[in-house]
Amino acid sequence: MALPVRSCCVRAHGILSNFLKHGSGSSSLIPVVIKGPPSASAACRLGRAPALSAARLYSSEPQRTNQKVVVVGIPNPFIWCRTRVYYFLIRAYFDQEFNIDDFTEGAKHAFARVSNLLSQCKFEALEGLVAKDVLERLQQQCPLLPQTHQQALAADMSDIMYTTPGDVGIYYDDNGRKFVSILMRFWYLTSARLPEETPEGTKVFQVAFGEEERGEETKRLLTANYEFQREFTKGVLPDWTITRIEHSKLLD
Repeated sequence: MALPVRSCCVRAHGILSNFLKHGSGSSSLIPVVIKGPPSASAACRLGRAPALSAARLYSSEPQRTNQKVVVVGIPNPFIWCRTRVYYFLIRAYFDQEFNIDDFTEGAKHAFARVSNLLSQCKFEALEGLVAKDVLERLQQQCPLLPQTHQQALAADMSDIMYTTPGDVGIYYDDNGRKFVSILMRFWYLTSARLPEETPEGTKVFQVAFGEEERGEETKRLLTANYEFQREFTKGVLPDWTITRIEHSKLLD
């Protein structure tokens, strides 16, 4: 059984493949979170942001604050060009229907499903979605995490602020089997109460939502890396499997 990533390919079987539409990409982006009115742009790739920052914009209506998270970043030109070459090779030699935008959208659905199952320690439901060796490691790590850390693993679709491909790989093994791997990076919000300490070289950004008179709900912006892999050997079912799961400062 594969993961729920909208399948670019109507031939795909399994949950993951149903979510993923073949796609992959790689870019080096640093998100900037801005709280603003609903009319604000959803995601603008403007420039390389040195760090996370934020600004609050209020609506004209009294005693009410409309807020929206906006992610701003800039792709690394070298990585951007390199991944475009990989996209061409995938379409030319593996799957003519491959589309990175469709794959990215499917990866978001797969990430939301798997992260929620992981947060609840429902490991049996992850069989077939996550590689066996990765699942065995998670079965050892997750039950030992504090409850707040387990809660922070889960990401609903509405909490995913930004998604971008991180790397693409095409390779053959000694037996001639063909594989494509795509690393996806996710930035998502969580209301879990986590320690103030943050991973070296990164920042955990706090975003406040809600009306001030009722008290604001504070959420944090976290990152996660999920690698999707599919074997393209002739005669093998077109299933995508997650072969790498990393939640910064939660699961490394």
